[in-house]
Amino acid sequence: MDKPINFKGVPSTDPHSLEGVDASSGAEPDSIFMLLEDNIISFVKAELKHMQKIVDGDDPECSESQMEGEDEEQRRSREAFLNITLYFLKRMKQEELAERLQSRTKTPRYQRELKSKLKKKFQFVSEGVAKAGSPTLLKEIFTELYITEGGGGEVNQEHEVIQIETASRRSDTAERAITLEELFKAPPGRPRPIRTVMTKGVAGIGKTLLTHKFTVDWAEDKAQKEFHYTFPLTFRELNVLRGRSFSLVGLVDHFFSGSKEAGICSFQDFLVLFILDGLDESRLSLDFLSTQTLTDVSESTSVEVLLINLIRGDLLPSARLWITTRPAAANQISPEFVNMVTEVRGFTDLQKEEYFRRRSTDEEQVSRIMSHIRTCRSLHIMCHIPLFCWITATVLEDMLKSKEKGELPRTLTQIYSHYVVLQNKVKMVKFDGGAAIDQHWSPQSREMIESLGKLAFEQLQKGKLIFYESDLTECGMDLRAASVCSGVFTQVFREESSLYQDKVFSFIHLSLQEFLAALHVHQTFISSKVNLLEHQPQNKSWMSSFQKPVLNLLHSGGQPDFNLLHQSAVDEALRSPNGHLDLFLRFLLGLSLPTNQRLLQGLLTQTGSDSQTNQRTVKYIKKKLSESLSTERSINLFHCLNEVNDHSLLEQIQQSMRSGHLSTEKLSPAQWSALVFILLSSQ
Repeated sequence: MDKPINFKGVPSTDPHSLEGVDASSGAEPDSIFMLLEDNIISFVKAELKHMQKIVDGDDPECSESQMEGEDEEQRRSREAFLNITLYFLKRMKQEELAERLQSRTKTPRYQRELKSKLKKKFQFVSEGVAKAGSPTLLKEIFTELYITEGGGGEVNQEHEVIQIETASRRSDTAERAITLEELFKAPPGRPRPIRTVMTKGVAGIGKTLLTHKFTVDWAEDKAQKEFHYTFPLTFRELNVLRGRSFSLVGLVDHFFSGSKEAGICSFQDFLVLFILDGLDESRLSLDFLSTQTLTDVSESTSVEVLLINLIRGDLLPSARLWITTRPAAANQISPEFVNMVTEVRGFTDLQKEEYFRRRSTDEEQVSRIMSHIRTCRSLHIMCHIPLFCWITATVLEDMLKSKEKGELPRTLTQIYSHYVVLQNKVKMVKFDGGAAIDQHWSPQSREMIESLGKLAFEQLQKGKLIFYESDLTECGMDLRAASVCSGVFTQVFREESSLYQDKVFSFIHLSLQEFLAALHVHQTFISSKVNLLEHQPQNKSWMSSFQKPVLNLLHSGGQPDFNLLHQSAVDEALRSPNGHLDLFLRFLLGLSLPTNQRLLQGLLTQTGSDSQTNQRTVKYIKKKLSESLSTERSINLFHCLNEVNDHSLLEQIQQSMRSGHLSTEKLSPAQWSALVFILLSSQ
C-alpha cells in the first residue's frame, strides 16, 4: 500500500536555494539566462526523476512529518511545476498516470489539514453533555477502559443494566483484553488481515469517547500510523442524508471538505479507515441481501447502498472499518462481514478509582466516595459505566461540598432524584438569579421536566433514544421548546447539530430517560388517576404487553391505589423476555418512597403512596420470588426491594449464614432466591 508523498530529500532542486549571480557583478543578461537555463534544467530533471519514483511507488520518503522542513514558497514552486507536468501528461493522453501522480503528491497537504481539523474537533471533551461546562483536554480526563476481544455476532437483548450486572459476575479467564492500538492487529495464528472491527457496548460505556481518542492519537501521529486517512462518521450524521445520493468520494468530501480539491478521485492507493459510530442509532435501511453491488467509488447512489457495499467489501475492499454499536443492534450486520468483535466492558474497579481521582484533588473526598460506592452494590455495579460514574460523582461531590445533612444516596432512585434536583439548582443560579441553596421549582422548570418526562416515556415505548424534529412533533413538543430545554437543563437533555444544522436530541443516558419516564408515569397517575401503561400506541413496543383491561386503580376513597399500579408493573416486568422493564420498574417503585417524594418536593406537586402501599408491594414481590423465576428476574426483584428499602429477606439469610444454622433443606423458594442473590452479589 502506497503512502502519502512528500518532496523532502530531492537533491538540489529548490529554485530559491540555487546559486545565482550577484546582481552587483554587472554580468550580461545572456550569461544570466544561460545559468538560469542550466538551473531550471537541473531542477526539472531532478523533479521528474523524483516524480517517476512517486508514480512507481519506490519513494521511501513518504512521512507527512518530513514535509515540515519546506517553507510555503518552496511548496508553491513544487506545486507549480507539478501542475505543468500534469498538463503535459494529459496532452500526451496519459490521464491515468496524471491521476496517479496528482493523488500521490497533493494528498500530503490534505492529510495534514485533515489531521489538524480532527484534532481541533476531538481534543476537548465536556463530560455528560456536548455543550455544558468548560471543555477539558481529552488526554487529561480520559481513563483507559476495559476492552475485550471475543463474542460472536449473537445479539443480547437483555436490558443493558442487566448485561452490566451479568458482566460483573463473569470470569475473565477466557477473554483477551486488548488496547486501542491492537484493534486492527491480527493476533498470532490469524492469517487474514482484519478489515472490519465491531465494538459492542451498552449506552454510556464510552464507545464514542474511544473513537475520539483513537482519532486524536492518529491525528497527533502517536498511533495507528499505518492509516493514511481516518474518516470518523456517526450514524446520526448519516441519518440526515437519507434520501440523498452520493458517491463514496463525494460523501467523504461532504464531511471532510478538501479531498476533491486535493485531487483524490480514488482511495485505491491509500489505506483508509472509516469509523462508523452508533449503528444502534441508524435509521437507514440496511438490506445486505438484496442491495445491488457497487464497486466504483465515483458512482453516485443512496447513502444506504454506499454503506452496505462498503461494509460488504464490494466497495473499496482495501479500506478498514470500525463500527460501534449497542449490543441489541449488532445483528443489523451479518457476522460474515465482521472480522473481529470486541466489547467495551467499561471500568474495572481500579479504573473506577483512577477516574474519581482524576476528577478531584481532594483525597479525603475521593476516599469517602469510593468507600460509599463499595458498600452500595447497585451503585458499584453501575459504576462500570463511565457516564454513570460521572452522574454519581456529580451528585456525591455536590452533597459533600455543601455538607448536606443525612445519608448519602444508596439507591439508583435516590441518585437520579438528587441529580435532577441538582440540575434544577444549577438552572436557578444560572438563569433565574437564585441562590445555590434554593430548592424552589419554578413553574417553567416544572413544565420543562414534565415535557421531558412525557418525551422520555413515549419515545422509550418505541425504543428510541435519539429524537429528530418529527419525533418531537409526535410527542407534542416543538423544536424551539426542545432547544430551550437542552439549553437550560444542559446536563439532562442535549442537542446536537449536523452539517446542515439539522437538530438531533437525546437524553445524556438511557437510564436518565428511564428515570424521567417512570417519573412521568408516577406523576400522571397521581394527578390524573390514569395508568399510562394501559394506554399504548398501536405499534408494538417493548412495553406493549401492558395492554390489558383497566384495573380498578382507586381506593374506596377515590385516591389512586399505587399498589395495583405496582403489581401490574411487576407482572409485566417479569413477563418481559429480555428485561427491558427492569430499570424502569426499579425507578417506578423507588419513587413511591416518601423520602424520595420529599426530595422531589416542588416537582411532585402531590404525593402518593404510603407505608401500607409499600408493604403490600413488598409482600407481592416476595410472593413472586417464591415462584419459578429466572436468575436475572429474581435478581432484579431484589434490586426492587432495595429501592423500596426492604432488606428483610436478605438479612434473614445473612443472619442464618453468620450463625451457622443455615439449612438449605428448610429454605423456601424466596429464601433460595435470596441466597443466590447474596452469593452472586458477593465481592
